[in-house]
Amino acid sequence: MPKSRFTTRQLATAGIIAAVYAGLTLLLPIPQYGGVQLRVAEAMTLLPFLFPEAIPGLAVGCFLANLLGSPYVLDWIFGTLATLLAAIWTSKMKNRWLAALPPVVCNAVIVGAEIAYFATLDGAAFWPAYALNAFTVGLGEAIACFLLGTLFLRAMDKVPGLPRRAA
Repeated sequence: MPKSRFTTRQLATAGIIAAVYAGLTLLLPIPQYGGVQLRVAEAMTLLPFLFPEAIPGLAVGCFLANLLGSPYVLDWIFGTLATLLAAIWTSKMKNRWLAALPPVVCNAVIVGAEIAYFATLDGAAFWPAYALNAFTVGLGEAIACFLLGTLFLRAMDKVPGLPRRAA
């Protein structure tokens, strides 16, 4: 039998992360779709800094949240892509204080463009709309990641029994 890339525990952890991310996104009464958004679940996008099984967990959780919360197929695809790329990039970060940067950049660039496209349907108004939406999405993401996410990482350090990232 071929060796699995992830253990059963890691797969279960990824599933729990997916469920918590989707649940937080869908159940909290905070603006989470559109130009100004603050997804509290985005604090979880720093988890790949600690362990790799968070990468598929976050991608699946984001896809489920977008599938159930947004009517736009492009949001299902590009919102999930932004989260997946951010998670992979975050897992490669060497400094925990910079671990919040990839989700902010990926979401500002990708989701900002997506919202601008829906608002203008291409054309000359795209670039001003993109600048505004990249800023507002990036701002919400920065609050979620740099404030909530770094506090979340700090709290995760205190949980006994969690696998630790090598220094």
